[in-house]
Amino acid sequence: MKLHAQTPARREFLHTLAGGALGLALAGKGWSAAAKPMRGVFPIGQTPVTESDKLDLECLQNEVRFCNQYQVHGFAWPQIASGWNTLSEKERLDGAEAILAAGKGGRTALVIGVQDKEGKIAQSIAYAKHAAKNGADAVISLPPEKADDKAMIEYYRTIGQATDLPLIVQTQGDTSVDLIVEMARQVPTMKCVKDEAGNPLARVTQIRERTSDKLAVFSGNGVRTMIDEMRLGFSGHCPTTVLSDFYAAAFDLWHAGKRREAFDMFGRIQAFNSIVGAPGYLMVVRGMFKENTKTRGSMGGGGGRGPAAPLDEAARQTVRDAWDQFMKPHLRG
Repeated sequence: MKLHAQTPARREFLHTLAGGALGLALAGKGWSAAAKPMRGVFPIGQTPVTESDKLDLECLQNEVRFCNQYQVHGFAWPQIASGWNTLSEKERLDGAEAILAAGKGGRTALVIGVQDKEGKIAQSIAYAKHAAKNGADAVISLPPEKADDKAMIEYYRTIGQATDLPLIVQTQGDTSVDLIVEMARQVPTMKCVKDEAGNPLARVTQIRERTSDKLAVFSGNGVRTMIDEMRLGFSGHCPTTVLSDFYAAAFDLWHAGKRREAFDMFGRIQAFNSIVGAPGYLMVVRGMFKENTKTRGSMGGGGGRGPAAPLDEAARQTVRDAWDQFMKPHLRG
């Protein structure tokens, strides 16, 4: 895929982000000026597999190329929506190498998940070092299961010490704001928290205030409340890949002061997602997946571990028509 040229307005916006308060805060915590900002829309990549359940590296790379072509700020894999715990060590390593090769030289920040399904810290360290060696921009990790606060801090400190890459901590369950703040204090490479514990909308202001806005706060859970999230000051959002460029457009419009346009753009996403099966099949329509591609994890309506396009021809035509009429005219790039 050929990348589209950046418009002057886009370049000015990116320059503002890099030179703003967040950029200064990140520079003060050890990031170089060339580091890609942990800010914006960072979709959680789907894991495409063939009909024989083999990891499809070509389709996985298509997701990254798509993000670069359509000005999506970041891309993370493999996490919960990727079906990460169904992947073997070899699939994890092969997938990471394919993603990082496809995104080399692009604007999209590439984030590799390093948690181990058996909870082995040595394996997480190995994944982190592999990501750094192959050019990742950051690493992300789910928390270890059944760990108390002390063990959580030690876990993330150990991963943070494995490389110089920015570390994104993902919360789950009953992770408290107190623990997040303490981890940020004790783990120098922790630059971001993807908060999915408790009620993130009720916690974001506390986290921002108690870390002096030096810790970026990302949302997950399908980014169903993005407008409120932006209003409250979330730094980033993690949908799936299929409409991530529309989410990114809504983000950029909002932060450029174009609130009504951002609201309208997010409304298009919500309306399209109401079409049964549309998100899964759209991966095919947009050229990322093949007609027979299956997935591990969640397809946001396409059916985890099922075909990316489990629809009859009439339903597929409905999706194509809706895309052509209501979404395609609003593509950017």
